[in-house]
Amino acid sequence: MKRQEKEQLVAELSAKIKGATALYYTDFTGLNVKKMTDLRRRFRKAGVEYVVIKNTLALRAVEESALPGTRLKGPTGVVVAQDAIAAAKVLADFAKENDQKPAVKGGVYEGAAIDQATVTKLATMPTREEALSMFAGYLNSVLMMFALALEARKDQLETAN
Repeated sequence: MKRQEKEQLVAELSAKIKGATALYYTDFTGLNVKKMTDLRRRFRKAGVEYVVIKNTLALRAVEESALPGTRLKGPTGVVVAQDAIAAAKVLADFAKENDQKPAVKGGVYEGAAIDQATVTKLATMPTREEALSMFAGYLNSVLMMFALALEARKDQLETAN
C-alpha cells in the first residue's frame, strides 16, 4: 500500500472516530468470512461501524483524534460507535453465540481507555431507549398511584361531610 493510500485510510478513520463516543478493539481471529459478514451486518443494523485496518494505522488515527492509544498485537478490528451500549451489546451477543469471538482487547469510552471488563459491563446496561421506556413506566405508575390517592382522599372527605 502506498503512503498516500495509508494517509487517506488514517484520515477517514480519524474522521469517523471524532464523532464516536466509543471505540472497541477486537481480535477477530477464528472467524470465517461468513461470520465476519454476519457481525458487520449486525453492527450496521445497530448504526455501528466495524473497521479492519493495520494496527499502526488504527493507532495513528486514534492518536490524531486526541484519544488515548494502546498497544495492539495481532489482527484487530475497530468498532466505531455513536451508541457505546448498543455496540457493546451487539459485540457481547455475537461473541456469546460464536465461542467468545471476536475477543475484546480494550478500547476507548468517552475519551478514557477501557478494558474488556468495562465493555462487558456496558453490554449489560440498558440502552437509551430501554432506559427511557423504564422511566416512562415508572412515571406512569407514580401518576396512577397519585390519582388513586387523590380519589381516595376525595371519597374520604365526601363521607366525612
